[in-house]
Amino acid sequence: MTVIRKAKEADIKAMNDIYNQAVLETVATFDLNPHTIEQRTDWFSRYQDRYPLFTAEIDGQVAGYGSLSPFRDKEAYKDTVELSIYLSPGFQGAGLGKKMMNVLIEDAKKRGFHTIISGITGGNEISVRLHERFGFEFVGNFKEVGFKFGEWQDVHFYQLVLTRS
Repeated sequence: MTVIRKAKEADIKAMNDIYNQAVLETVATFDLNPHTIEQRTDWFSRYQDRYPLFTAEIDGQVAGYGSLSPFRDKEAYKDTVELSIYLSPGFQGAGLGKKMMNVLIEDAKKRGFHTIISGITGGNEISVRLHERFGFEFVGNFKEVGFKFGEWQDVHFYQLVLTRS
């Protein structure tokens, strides 16, 4: 059974393992070195008040997590968030990303956010299709902004406007 819930401190190790797999094996993140538990604990402490952090649990095991984070530090960006979803490889391709996306978008609406931004590394067509399925629109491409695995990586930005003025 799949349960998506607010993340708790007991989830930090599992979330760190999922993140570090992405660091070491994918271009989904531009971190180059695995995070320590201390780094992940500090990261965890920035969530749950204004910015949510959810875990997806399947049969008692943390299978992934998703968050809404500040898009930029400037005050005028306060109602814009950046979405991130990370799934353990063993749970990818089974609809978990869709479930996480639903929860994060609904939570963003409840919190009164205006728009959600996602940065997707070039070539990640699965993430592009997921975002497009939920109405995100391509809004721009930053070319060759990250160097990982011996290659320059592009980042494509997608946006979902939640409230229209």
